[in-house]
Amino acid sequence: MKRFLQGLGRVIATLTVVAIAGVVISSLWSYYIDAPWTRDGRVRADIVNVAPDVSGLVSDVLVHDNQQVHRGDVLFTIDRARFKLAVDQAQAVVESRRATLRRTTQDMDRYNSLSDIAASRQKQEQATADTQVAAAQYQQAVADLDLAKLNLERSVVRASVDGALTNFSMQPGQYVSLGKGVAALVATSSLHVDGYFEETRLPRIHVGDAVSIHLMGETCSLRGHVESIAVGTEDRERTESADMLANINPTFSWVRLAQRIPVRVALDAVPPNAQLVVGRTATVVVENAYMQPSWYSHGLLSRSAAAAITSRTESACDQSARP
Repeated sequence: MKRFLQGLGRVIATLTVVAIAGVVISSLWSYYIDAPWTRDGRVRADIVNVAPDVSGLVSDVLVHDNQQVHRGDVLFTIDRARFKLAVDQAQAVVESRRATLRRTTQDMDRYNSLSDIAASRQKQEQATADTQVAAAQYQQAVADLDLAKLNLERSVVRASVDGALTNFSMQPGQYVSLGKGVAALVATSSLHVDGYFEETRLPRIHVGDAVSIHLMGETCSLRGHVESIAVGTEDRERTESADMLANINPTFSWVRLAQRIPVRVALDAVPPNAQLVVGRTATVVVENAYMQPSWYSHGLLSRSAAAAITSRTESACDQSARP
């Protein structure tokens, strides 16, 4: 009887260990394969290419690299002397064209008031045509003047959005060309996080789901929500041929890797001390009914213990965010 009980105990212990191992393996498999989280996340934002609308020599630089700017702030100015002269020249042409138009209009009125005997029909038509040509030339001169004034205004380069100027290196005397970028302006209002999730995890991700974001090197997590899911990615197996027919790769790989789909995450609240640098790596965890947001998601802690740890962590983050 004693041997039987000993053997039964060993069997029960073995089955218990096997059951625990099965639960652990199943949990790990579910977490690493199906759970909606990824370490492949990036901080992103809209980037405005700062480029002058006119060419010329830089006369003044009013900002420096990595400076915060507001919409309308002057970044640098291009030598305005040449553009002021262009405005004066265009203004003189306008005055000349106005005088010509006034004279031709008077001639036309004079010829039209005369009878056919005093002035031939051809003279009247010629006066009318001269007036129309003078009017067109005057309108062109006015347009040239407006263009000269616009170039003078555009010689002052301003920030188009609120943001931070980066990769900016400029000194007075440098020559800048029309349309050629000289710096990047990061629009801070568009800061967000893109998480690249494997397509097998998409069924557990929905627009509006709460998201926890952990930046590499940071002790505090950011909060956000799923704003949108990308509606398309590049098909590397298909290209367009010269005759507009589909060109499909004839080889097929038996090992099919899950494609990564971008998921855009909007930030709900950002601590003042958080350094949101575009390009930083982030771990993105979607907190929905499938994957709980706290430490108990792996079954390692009870709900109450996880809540206490989360509360202390958030309190520490709040204190670190204070000046």
